Amino acid sequence: MTWRRNLTLLLAQVALWPAMALAEDAPLPDFEACLRGEILRYEQAVDAFAPTPAEKAGYPLANVSGVEFCGTIGIVICDRSEEPLGCQKALAVEQDIWRARVLTELPEPDNADGREAEKPFSKVLYEQLFHLAHGMSAGRDCAGHSPRMEMWCRAREANGRLRAAVIAWQVARHQDMVPPAFEAGWIAAPDPVRPRLRPEE
Repeated sequence: MTWRRNLTLLLAQVALWPAMALAEDAPLPDFEACLRGEILRYEQAVDAFAPTPAEKAGYPLANVSGVEFCGTIGIVICDRSEEPLGCQKALAVEQDIWRARVLTELPEPDNADGREAEKPFSKVLYEQLFHLAHGMSAGRDCAGHSPRMEMWCRAREANGRLRAAVIAWQVARHQDMVPPAFEAGWIAAPDPVRPRLRPEE
């Protein structure tokens, strides 16, 4: 399919971002572009490995380290900006907005009667992750720091909330409980690839 070819090309670019981040003056992708790459990377992986039963796969696909990386990239961009504090605050808000988008995609878990030991592993795992993703903060964990460190902490905490939502979505996606992110409309589809020009004869 065309979208798979486009997705492969996009993921090849995403794979270079960690190396780019090591160069202090290198341009970095903004948070939205980075997150989009991570979600599309998962879509490609789940398309290839979804037939593997959850009990046997051990959910190797449910990994949100890339989402954490995107948050770190956002913090680096803010540190390089002229207004680091305002940038960090905006980054925290942006990540909470993305979390809200992901949460709207999560279906309610099946709460049919029965002990956990009798439920399939995938259902037990999704139910736990669903409730974790909807958890609320116990308090102001970032209070007491300097203004700059408090904003950094708030951005990191927002990323943690987003990761909890994304990993629940990953499990739901693996079980085919939700459609692909770009079909649902909360992540832009891979960009179309221009056809190559044929060499002149």
